[in-house]
Amino acid sequence: MRTQTSGRSGTGPTLLLTLFLSLAAFAQTGGELHFSIAGDPKTFDPLQVTEENSDTIRSLTNSTLLRMDRKTFELKPELAESWKVSDMGRRIQFKLRSGVRFSDGNPLDAEDVAFTLRQLLDPKAKVPAGDSLRPEKGTTTITVLNPREVALAVPDPVAGLDMLFYEIPILSSRSPLKEKAGLGPFVVSEYKAGNYISLKRNPNYWKKDGQGHALPYLDSVRIDIQQNREIALTRFQRGELQFLSSIDIDSFDRLGVANGAVDAGETFDSEMLWFNQVAAAPIDAYKKAWFRSKEFRRALSEAIQRDDLVKLVYRGRATAAAGPFSPTAKPWANTHLKPHAFDPDGALKLLATVGFKKNGTVLRDGAGNAVEFSVVTNAGNKSRAHMATLIQQDFSRIGIKLNIVTLDMPSLIERISRNFQYEACLLGFSGVALDPNDQLNVWMSSSATHQWNPHQATPETPWEAEIDKLMTEQSSAPDVRKRKALLDRMQEIVWEQVPMIYLVHPHALVAVSPKLGNVAPSVLRPRVFWNIDQLFLQKATLVGQLR
Repeated sequence: MRTQTSGRSGTGPTLLLTLFLSLAAFAQTGGELHFSIAGDPKTFDPLQVTEENSDTIRSLTNSTLLRMDRKTFELKPELAESWKVSDMGRRIQFKLRSGVRFSDGNPLDAEDVAFTLRQLLDPKAKVPAGDSLRPEKGTTTITVLNPREVALAVPDPVAGLDMLFYEIPILSSRSPLKEKAGLGPFVVSEYKAGNYISLKRNPNYWKKDGQGHALPYLDSVRIDIQQNREIALTRFQRGELQFLSSIDIDSFDRLGVANGAVDAGETFDSEMLWFNQVAAAPIDAYKKAWFRSKEFRRALSEAIQRDDLVKLVYRGRATAAAGPFSPTAKPWANTHLKPHAFDPDGALKLLATVGFKKNGTVLRDGAGNAVEFSVVTNAGNKSRAHMATLIQQDFSRIGIKLNIVTLDMPSLIERISRNFQYEACLLGFSGVALDPNDQLNVWMSSSATHQWNPHQATPETPWEAEIDKLMTEQSSAPDVRKRKALLDRMQEIVWEQVPMIYLVHPHALVAVSPKLGNVAPSVLRPRVFWNIDQLFLQKATLVGQLR
């Protein structure tokens, strides 16, 4: 559209508009962001991260070849301006952006990527992220093609090979690891254990905004180490913290949407109940027989009113679960499967087919044993405690006595992973990634985290053997449609056999100060500061004077 020119000079209005935009941009620059984490990072080595506190530092100080789009869950270019997967998922080649520098000033090139990949592949380094790239047979090769291009080839096809690279930070081959040269928007400037971590702007950060201004907008970040969530919530309400990465439903309702509470939507995470099926577990043989019965597990799943869990525990901010993949996890969730319907009468009929009978208010097995067992869960988690109580009430309707035992997390892990002194467990999987290979450690029968019966030398049941086969095949299937079909069948088996009773997929609940700009909370972690380089602190008074 052509602009009409008036008789007087256009300099005045144009100058004022330019001044306003300049000051608005200035209002986005500078300042220190404050938030907290629940404990000290276990490591500052970006390749050895296995828990959330360390991952917070990694995501603020490092960058990756690819990134995950938070809206579409598609891979996008990051340090690599392009990439190509070939040879049926056996090879991936990256072309790096030009002009990118590490925080110490050294340029990024293909040798740095190769150096990082070699660290991943070194069995002595025991880098968790390298498990999928270290083959049991054959050799993975890394080839530097030129200063901006590097290729990696694996002996066997890997489904979603490129999906492995949006969480792998790229290290400098020139700087000692202890100097922590990174490609992220910030660098660590000070760390006081048990107190705080300070970060300052990386002067060599490579990104710019749409107007060409250097990112990040913030000068610095201070991360307080605060284990007490109530104290963190109070500090947020006083304006001392600009966001909380995760809040429970009680805190969400106490704050309210008007005061910064945000529901980012349904996560990939799950809450579930499972039974101890370990043959050597120190529990009564007749209880093991219950827990190993598909009909028993399916009946108890049907005895649980999931809608009550959603409404009463999460106040509507969760979704009833049908299996391991949340409906949000497109394209992998088998949407033909629905949560087992609440049907106490149907549950009793199913139990009767395998010898159980309700006498008065007590359910007994074929040998006359009253059905009573304990469920362990972690202390201090209000939502799980509430769920356990509601499930206890549901089970009582069909004559089952459920005892609830809360334990501190180390004791709980000891029981479910080492001595197996438990009967049932109520727990959740959090931080679940989109790609199904992230759950290989749960579904392979030989895995340590095949929770109901880990470390199997060979699959103890035909259906576990079939899941092993399906998960192995999908992990190397280059065709998305074939992979989807394999995973659909895997989910059908889980739905039929009920090794774990899936309960709900919780929503991602966070709290964000209105003073923090450019915030777009995501269901993926980190939920609030994934775009930390674009966040800014509002300086409304400066802009307001111009208005």
